[in-house]
Amino acid sequence: MTERTYTPALGRFASTRFYDSVIALTRERLWRGLVAMHVAPRPDEVIVDVGCGTGSLALLLNRVEPRARIIGVDPDPDVLARARRKAGAAGPSPVWRAGMGDALTEVVDAGSASTVVSSLVLHQCPVATKRAILASMLAVLRPGGKLVIADFGLQRTMLMRLAFRVVQLADGKEDTQPNADGVLPGLMSEAGFRDVREAEVVSTVNGSISIYVARRA
Repeated sequence: MTERTYTPALGRFASTRFYDSVIALTRERLWRGLVAMHVAPRPDEVIVDVGCGTGSLALLLNRVEPRARIIGVDPDPDVLARARRKAGAAGPSPVWRAGMGDALTEVVDAGSASTVVSSLVLHQCPVATKRAILASMLAVLRPGGKLVIADFGLQRTMLMRLAFRVVQLADGKEDTQPNADGVLPGLMSEAGFRDVREAEVVSTVNGSISIYVARRA
């Protein structure tokens, strides 16, 4: 991402127009609902969804608390266009901004976010980019702000490791294997986050998705 490149939402697997259909196979309603529970949006909070894709999570958070300010950030103009169409024109909706995950202060003020959330982004990135994105997330959070990440984490069983091979075929083994080995909590701590914990684990047909929660000091 630092070179202004990014992995498309479905990697090498398929066009982004199939993204929502494919993600639905990952027990999406369950893990997105758990993410919303851990975010627990409140009125007037600023919540930044990094790598918002077609906007499913940002729109869910907007429905949970319409008085929160939800900002969806993604570098892909095609998925942002889909997010805008899904949002429609009725009632308050998230703000959609084109931007890179490792350069969030270019589109969001430093220290302005109450919560940063991200789903199914970091597993697609090289370790150096994972670190850069986490540092960027820390920069836009206010002191005491919350980070909630849903992504493929430690694949604990043989079944989940086998299932995760589908993701690795789409996104490449080099970038995804560190997630499968459980690297994310350590990277979050290294970036400066505190109280890092794996709050939930959801088994899916593509491997297990972990929900990590942390705070900025």
